[in-house]
Amino acid sequence: MTMRRVLRFGTAPAAACGLTLAGATQAAAGAIGSTPVQSFEYSVGGATVKIPTGCMFTHAIRGEGKRITYQNAGVDCAFLGALSTGFCNWRIDFTYADTENRTYRTSRGATHNECEIHPMRNNAPQTLPRYGKACAHLHVNGVRRVSQCHSITR
Repeated sequence: MTMRRVLRFGTAPAAACGLTLAGATQAAAGAIGSTPVQSFEYSVGGATVKIPTGCMFTHAIRGEGKRITYQNAGVDCAFLGALSTGFCNWRIDFTYADTENRTYRTSRGATHNECEIHPMRNNAPQTLPRYGKACAHLHVNGVRRVSQCHSITR
């Protein structure tokens, strides 16, 4: 799992994190991070599917305080990755953990039996009970293949 960017909610100088001030003491924030999808093979209906290099798993999040107003995760492929069959039997889950790294909430995505080159999922806006981290996980054929996380701090 790769931690890419810090998602900082609360008061902070706007220029330091590219934040837009919503008021004198509140700031909205967002983060986008990408993690390479490692090459792998799996079997679907007796056929072997190979995912070559060239795909990135990207997780985007926006919000204010512990409130998440937008969250999305998906795969973008280029080069050889864009020529493959794609990701079959895939799902994207979102998990939320506290500052002690204990997962307290999971939003499990639906499993998509079709094969897609660019699987993607949005998650509903929500308010988290604690600070910690928000992660997105791509599962292919029942196996977690890649994760991407953002820290959510004061």
